[in-house]
Amino acid sequence: MVCWRVIREACTLKKKKYEPSVIKTFEEAERILPNPIISSRRDFIGCYWYAVKLAYKNVHKPKNGSGFVSDFVDAAFNENIFMWDTAFITMFCNLFHTLIPGICSLDNFYCKQLQDGEIPRELVRETGKDFDKWVNAFDKPLYSYFHNHYGHRRLKATGSISYEEMYKPDLGRIVTENPYLTLDNLNHPILAWAEYVSYCQTGDRERLDLVMEPLFYYYKALWYHIRHENHLYVTDWASMDNSPRNRYLGCAVDTSCEMVLFANSLICIMEELYKYGYIDKVLLQDRKEFLNRTSELTKQAINSHMWDEDKGFYFDLKRNGERAPVKTIAGFWAMISGVADEKQAARLVHWLEDERTFKRLHRVPACAADEEEYDKQGGYWKGSVWAPTNTMVIYGLQKYGYNALAREIALNHLDNVVKVFEKTGSIWENYPPDEISSGNADKKDFVGWSGIAPILYLIEFKIGLKADALNQEVIWTLDPKSEYSGCENYWFFGKQASFYAQMEKGSMHIKIFTQDLFQLKINYLNNVYHYTIRGDISFMV
Repeated sequence: MVCWRVIREACTLKKKKYEPSVIKTFEEAERILPNPIISSRRDFIGCYWYAVKLAYKNVHKPKNGSGFVSDFVDAAFNENIFMWDTAFITMFCNLFHTLIPGICSLDNFYCKQLQDGEIPRELVRETGKDFDKWVNAFDKPLYSYFHNHYGHRRLKATGSISYEEMYKPDLGRIVTENPYLTLDNLNHPILAWAEYVSYCQTGDRERLDLVMEPLFYYYKALWYHIRHENHLYVTDWASMDNSPRNRYLGCAVDTSCEMVLFANSLICIMEELYKYGYIDKVLLQDRKEFLNRTSELTKQAINSHMWDEDKGFYFDLKRNGERAPVKTIAGFWAMISGVADEKQAARLVHWLEDERTFKRLHRVPACAADEEEYDKQGGYWKGSVWAPTNTMVIYGLQKYGYNALAREIALNHLDNVVKVFEKTGSIWENYPPDEISSGNADKKDFVGWSGIAPILYLIEFKIGLKADALNQEVIWTLDPKSEYSGCENYWFFGKQASFYAQMEKGSMHIKIFTQDLFQLKINYLNNVYHYTIRGDISFMV
């Protein structure tokens, strides 16, 4: 069936057409790419370069007629590109900014924005067309194509499915305009978060100016089309394809928290643009008022309806408004979004430290280990460990000051990914929680978002380098157990430096080679040191 509407003229992305560009091959770029240095018996470096090569293998230029406007890195899943996969891929590609298409990959979703602000989460890579099952071919109120008929990576039903058979959420309010897309296509609104994370590494204000408008209208479209009258957000299977939660889903804790995160990230983006004169005060105030008001209502609703005080956890809601009984990793979106207060965050942390639920051999499983359908071999979303959800958990922990636990979980995931790489010679889409293997995962060479651990976690948590464009500062958290570490060609907010640290006679000898000026903060042995770096320098801490 042909989509009943294909009007896209209202797309507000300022980039309207593809401008041909030159992308270096891996071999051409290798000598100028970030080069991590570390003393370790594990093959962190080999796994890093394997992941980088796979990322380059998945770089694409738009095909003629696709309508895509930027080069992009693919999710490495199938013939389509996916919004939330791509958003997480950008998080390690930020380290290679200008050398590999990263954040610009999201342009190909913005440029497909529909008249009312909707953005499809899945598009055909070769043609740029909508994945046909995710469009509202019936011109009907919101429905899900897959929810009632989902089998693992397939439809249970054969042949066409009538509108009457579709899952149709009750929003409890009148929505006069039908959406262009189905509920399947309106999941995981994390674009603004990905853009803000990228900005903190790149400092690219022109990029923020490019994406502010499409982001704002995307938020409004989701607020209009999938918001329940209780100010939570409905979902179907929410890209956690076979999770035990799915049979209960009415309003989703992850999608609802992501909308709060969306509003918060977009406000941060607009405040940066206002600070540097890109937008005026009236526009900033008007949009902040709308975003603050709507997201605060959602935050209150999450804490009123989804928080279980007795269990100390956030749960999805069933269609009848009762809490669903399944503990999944979706509940931890309440931290990165700032929905949880300090006491609630502490109780979520307790679950992360509970070996019966989320603290498994390989952390953190997508489903708690004490749930009936938990699969210790992974079972996709029945128990697998995933790079994107781990990243959400880790950055959420940092938001509440649990930096040591965040690093512990990041290094646990990195170490296990590298161990499996040493055993199998590959990087996998997901990993089992209860053994160090690829479990029952069936997609290898997955970079893809699985590149997060061997690339981002290695540099940010193992070596300890993190850029902060907001303060024009590089933060280096040194590992006192490491004999030597560092990174050559580390790129941050338009600057570059090579960092070296080596233990010498009980002190850490630091060398930095750069042609740039920047601030450096070193965290070492519970002490903080501040330096102004002007060119090459050597010192002891």
